[in-house]
Amino acid sequence: MATRMATRMATRIATRKATRIKKSEPKVIRPDDIDPNHGWERPLQAPGHMQVDFEERVNFRRLHDYRLARTRAALAGSGLGALLCFDQHNIRYTTSTVIGEWARDKLTRYSLLTLGGDPWIWDFGSAARHHKLYTPWICKDHCRAGLLGLRGAVGGDGKLFRAAAREIKALLDAEGVGDMPLGVDVVEVPMMLELQKLGIDVRDAQQTMLQAREVKNIDELMLLNQAAAMVDGVYHDIAAALKPGARENDIVALATMRLYQMGSDCVEAINAISGERCNPHPHNFTDRIIRPGDQAFFDVIHSYMGYRTCYYRTFSVGRATQPQLDAYKRAREWMDRAIELLKPGISSEVVAAAFPTAQDIAFGTEMDAFGLNFCHGLGLGLHERPLISRLNSLEEPIELKAGMVFAVETYCPASDGVSAARIEEEVILTPSGPKVISLYPAQELPIANPY
Repeated sequence: MATRMATRMATRIATRKATRIKKSEPKVIRPDDIDPNHGWERPLQAPGHMQVDFEERVNFRRLHDYRLARTRAALAGSGLGALLCFDQHNIRYTTSTVIGEWARDKLTRYSLLTLGGDPWIWDFGSAARHHKLYTPWICKDHCRAGLLGLRGAVGGDGKLFRAAAREIKALLDAEGVGDMPLGVDVVEVPMMLELQKLGIDVRDAQQTMLQAREVKNIDELMLLNQAAAMVDGVYHDIAAALKPGARENDIVALATMRLYQMGSDCVEAINAISGERCNPHPHNFTDRIIRPGDQAFFDVIHSYMGYRTCYYRTFSVGRATQPQLDAYKRAREWMDRAIELLKPGISSEVVAAAFPTAQDIAFGTEMDAFGLNFCHGLGLGLHERPLISRLNSLEEPIELKAGMVFAVETYCPASDGVSAARIEEEVILTPSGPKVISLYPAQELPIANPY
């Protein structure tokens, strides 16, 4: 009797375990799945920097699996056998490794992904050893020490490039894609020449990677939202500091400090433009002293967990003139018209046509006016696909998709010939339409410290 009862109990426990295991099996990551189970009627989370056990936040392993699935899908349809990446954003997208923003322009880290293979990463030797210890999603023998000479600083005889090219060729052959074209995103000329000497057909991979990166999953959207939330707070501080006697570089210093205090991993750039410098827009900052009645605009570009912001706001200092108010009203109308059109299935040419022409803002050609009234994709990179402007989209339109993220920018010079309004909103394209995540008030021209 006791034996039969124990057997029945064991069977019941095994059945319950099997049921629990079946229910908790990990969901298959699809490369076109931004998260259909998310309740898009709810606000998107900006959950803070900590991981917790009491609510779902960013799932970094799900994020890695999604990004890798997107890359594999793009690679499979590209006609390439592998992707060799030197662009830091592409390396992070495929390997979920990073060693700091200082590496951004060194072209010394690189990664490789072949059809059907697992990601490889070459890094400074100590970093490669660190990856082996702390990145279990990368095969330990796929983390290797590598150095290509730090843009020629180590030596000019090409020895490091030749050794790296031979190592890559051997891996391509071992993984069965040695006879297929190799996609490369950005590369030093000596490296490309060494690859070609080995008979490798080198082709462009940047478009393949940008195709992979153009649709974000729910984890990427939360990280972008968190990054934007940090800028919301910075603009509150900027508005308080915008007084006569402050300098543009003082505002830049304040914003940079606050962003790092709030957890930014890179303050890439902050534009600060005031007074007579507003028109034309110089895209930089100086030590100009801010004066009563100035119009001033700022662009805060930083990243949280690699995901960037591009977020303009315009203020008038103390008081606003009628030309300033009129310019702001037009810039806001252009902004609202563009955002209203951002919907899944819409062609990008429709959005581009809604922006003012170059002549509307006193420029001669669309090339002259480029970057002032347009949309650009936002993610690990500051400028990702899709990019929507009158310069390119009227002739080369693409279809918009849910999961794309846009920085929508407008600029309108004022009739006084000096002032100008600059607005930028960050917009997530949800399945039901646009959702703005840059929340510092901008429907009307903000007056900082009115008197």
